[in-house]
Amino acid sequence: MTSRTLVLGGARSGKSAHAEGLAGDVVTYVATARRDPSDAEWQARIAAHVARRPAAWSTVETTDLPEILGKVPETVLVDDLATWLTGVLDDTGGWDGPVDGARARCDELVEAVARRHWPLVLVSAEVGLGVVPATRSGRLFRDELGSLNARLAQVCDEVLLLVAGLPLRLK
Repeated sequence: MTSRTLVLGGARSGKSAHAEGLAGDVVTYVATARRDPSDAEWQARIAAHVARRPAAWSTVETTDLPEILGKVPETVLVDDLATWLTGVLDDTGGWDGPVDGARARCDELVEAVARRHWPLVLVSAEVGLGVVPATRSGRLFRDELGSLNARLAQVCDEVLLLVAGLPLRLK
């Protein structure tokens, strides 16, 4: 495995499972989704991801990705950047106000990925292949995640796109 891999794909494309297959045996799995106990469907999705992971992997639930990337020497698998960005936009008020704070957090993430010398697998949604969202928040999310993905692709050694469960090597 190369030292930094970005795995992109649409909904239900197989990107998470493929990324998990790349990660190896000693892994810190960084889960970026925020739990919402009132959302049973979301809880079921999280449970399915947890059940699929090897028992030997350690799991960290956090949104402070730059810190984790700077201090964990074994393979880190981050799943996924779309939920991370959603939380960042929530935390910085980017949905209704300026996105400068969210963009600064994205800058920190890209810099941390570029500096990382230990193995890293990032999972992110590919959002640029669909229709233009009808809402401002949908367009904001698509544009910000698309920009983040492009910047991360520049600093990663390998970039894969999962389509219908099949990996396509982009870089």
